[in-house]
Amino acid sequence: MNKTKVLFVCMGNICRSPSAQGVFEKLISDKGLSDLFEVDSAGTHSYHIGSAPDSRSISFAQKRGIDLTTQQARQAKSRDFEKFDYIIAMDDDNFENLKQICPSPKFDNKLFTIMSFSENKHYTEIPDPYYGGESGFDLILDLLEDACNGLLKQIL
Repeated sequence: MNKTKVLFVCMGNICRSPSAQGVFEKLISDKGLSDLFEVDSAGTHSYHIGSAPDSRSISFAQKRGIDLTTQQARQAKSRDFEKFDYIIAMDDDNFENLKQICPSPKFDNKLFTIMSFSENKHYTEIPDPYYGGESGFDLILDLLEDACNGLLKQIL
């Protein structure tokens, strides 16, 4: 059986997209569905290639039973469009960046924004918590938990 492959993407791959990966991995694990999925994350920029997620992302995720410690930042590539079934941007800017690296219009149907799966209509994007206070890390996890539940429903 082929696995459904999901890639979460933000700018640097150290806050939002690793958190989304962790939230989705925990969700599918809790439901006994891990064998049906391959999940990864990436950034549209090369700033943090090889780095672990931001320590605040790790800390706030751990409080919810989500482990980000094995992740390592990488940059999204055009070949990701051939490999992944769902390529999910955390915000509109990165959605546009992904459209620029998409190698062919035939892959446009794989590209989504995470909040398109959310029931929360107060946010259209996952805000970048990097330069904000610690409450931003809790907020993005709340938003990601909701959106990832919607994504899983859509896939299933």
